[in-house]
Amino acid sequence: MGRPVTLFTGQWADLKLQDLCKKARDFGYDGLELACWGDHFEVDKALSDDTYCARKRELLEKHDLKLFSISNHLVGQAVLDKIDERHKSILPPYVYGDGNPDKVNERAIEEMKNTARAAQKLGVSVVNGFTGSSIWHLLYDFPPTPKSMIEAGFQLLADRWNPILDVFQECGVKFALEVHPTEIAFDIYSAERALQALDHREEFGFNFDPSHLIWQGVDPVEFIRAFPNRIYHVHMKDAKVSLNGKSGILASHLSFGDHRRGWDFRSVGRGGVQFEEIIRALNVIQYNGPLSIEWEDSGMDREHGAREACQYVKNVDFAPSSRAFDAAFAE
Repeated sequence: MGRPVTLFTGQWADLKLQDLCKKARDFGYDGLELACWGDHFEVDKALSDDTYCARKRELLEKHDLKLFSISNHLVGQAVLDKIDERHKSILPPYVYGDGNPDKVNERAIEEMKNTARAAQKLGVSVVNGFTGSSIWHLLYDFPPTPKSMIEAGFQLLADRWNPILDVFQECGVKFALEVHPTEIAFDIYSAERALQALDHREEFGFNFDPSHLIWQGVDPVEFIRAFPNRIYHVHMKDAKVSLNGKSGILASHLSFGDHRRGWDFRSVGRGGVQFEEIIRALNVIQYNGPLSIEWEDSGMDREHGAREACQYVKNVDFAPSSRAFDAAFAE
């Protein structure tokens, strides 16, 4: 039997969870990865209402759907980011408040601590999400960036996330950073540096998502090999690079879905990610967790895509061999 195939609900938060449960089961999914927005999973309600988590569990069980993790990407982004007007659209009003940058950072830190507590109440052991970054804007290194500024960014990671991770440790929950542009870790080397800044503490690992690596030119399989003990969760998501002599890899300030972009997300199996190689690498590191489809494709109907992606992932997954193929010839 293959790994469970789940659907990340973040891109479906316009739907009520009860409606999405019906659709996900009909599409063929084994479970859901609940986003902490919309009505899918609300951290404040989980902590204030003793029946809330049980009711969420009952709803999923009613539709024969399993639950392995929750995700709080949006609030996590505000922990390290330099806050501006963009954050108002992604944060709960009680976290954004009056928009005072320092206060938003402080409230985001407390909300991530509460997310660990809510995950414990819900009975899941992994929270996926973002960290944000105070140094992403320094990426190009011009004007020339003193090394001290980059070091300060990773020190801020330690200063703000260690207290959060202390609560994760208390709750027996792991935080899985989705390595992603605009985060403190966006490729292999920055992920290594993030682990070093946090003294390699066990509570901090990665939500592996190949779509954010491939367009940068990073081989997703090499990421798995680099962090075999830190892959706490897996997103199955695809992307396509389409440079044509006019388009650029930095996407030209063009919105997702614009044909002029140099790359874009695609439905799973329709982009450039070599998912069979990823399955083989996951088998080597003995990852047995869910394969969670984060469906994004601006050019495709999402219900068609989600159904097709579910079947694609079930088809591409396979168990590792329990014996050498040439064992019969051994003496």
